[in-house]
Amino acid sequence: MSTEPKKNPKGNIVNDAIFKDIAEIVRGLKFGEVIIKVHDAKIIQVEKTEKSRYDSFHLEHGGGI
Repeated sequence: MSTEPKKNPKGNIVNDAIFKDIAEIVRGLKFGEVIIKVHDAKIIQVEKTEKSRYDSFHLEHGGGI
């Protein structure tokens, strides 16, 4: 699967730029979520929430924050 957005017949530059931005956001995200808000069938907002995972972090006895 290609990471490049598909070109529509009209070549809508605005949509292509939005798709490229979303792809870049997703590529830079290790853990988290991307929320795409749509109004009247148009993307109006993209939100990114990034998480930090400490699964392999080991605390010594009494080593809290």
